[in-house]
Order: sequence, then structure tokens, then C-alpha cells
Amino acid sequence: MIGTGQSEQAPPILQAALRCACPRCGRGRLFDGFLTVRERCETCGLDLRHHDTGDGPAMILIFVLGALVVPAALIVEVKYQPPYWLHVILWLPLILGLVGGLIRPLKALFVALQYRHRSTAEPGDTD
Repeated sequence: MIGTGQSEQAPPILQAALRCACPRCGRGRLFDGFLTVRERCETCGLDLRHHDTGDGPAMILIFVLGALVVPAALIVEVKYQPPYWLHVILWLPLILGLVGGLIRPLKALFVALQYRHRSTAEPGDTD
């Protein structure tokens, strides 16, 4: 369809990832469900079945959020000494909200990076 024109009209990686859009055209939706990658882009026809991010996005979120939230919780504990139930009320919604808001764009970033660096072979796309 586009051939080797991938770099001619491909959107910037971060823009495609933040919009959870197709890494080739930037217009089609990347996900069918919350985290299920579509089989094919409805706009440009890019085959997305072979793009597998594995546990990469989840691991990055675990490490980054752990490095930010755990010290914050420790500082709150030492400085204010709130009861444990208050820690649960403070930190659990924060962590769940951040994970829920960041996991899709991070997974979309991984798919876009796989597409751009050709880590998956697409049968009809040759250079």
C-alpha cells in the first residue's frame, strides 16, 4: 500500500503513542478493547497481529511508580504518622489511576517502536 514510504507520512512516535493510534498512519485506532491490540488498522490496513509488547509496559510502570510512590508514602508516614487505612485511601487510588492512565499509551509506544524498528516481520511490507 505505502511501500517504503513509512518515513514520509508516519506520525511522530510519541504522538501516535499518546493518541493510541496506528504507528503507520496515525489515524486508525490501535486497540480493540482496553489493552487488546487490533488485528489490522481500519485506516491503512497495517497488520498489527504480530506486535507483542509482552510485559514491558507493566514492568516499566511497576518500577517507575514504585520509585515515586514508595518514597512518597514513607515520607508521609514519617512526617505525619497517619493510620494505615489512610495510606490505603491515599495511595491505592493514586497507583490504580496512574496505571490505568499510563498503561495504554505505554503499550502503544512499545507497538510503535516495534513497527519503526521492524522487530516484527510484516508479510506484505518490504523495503
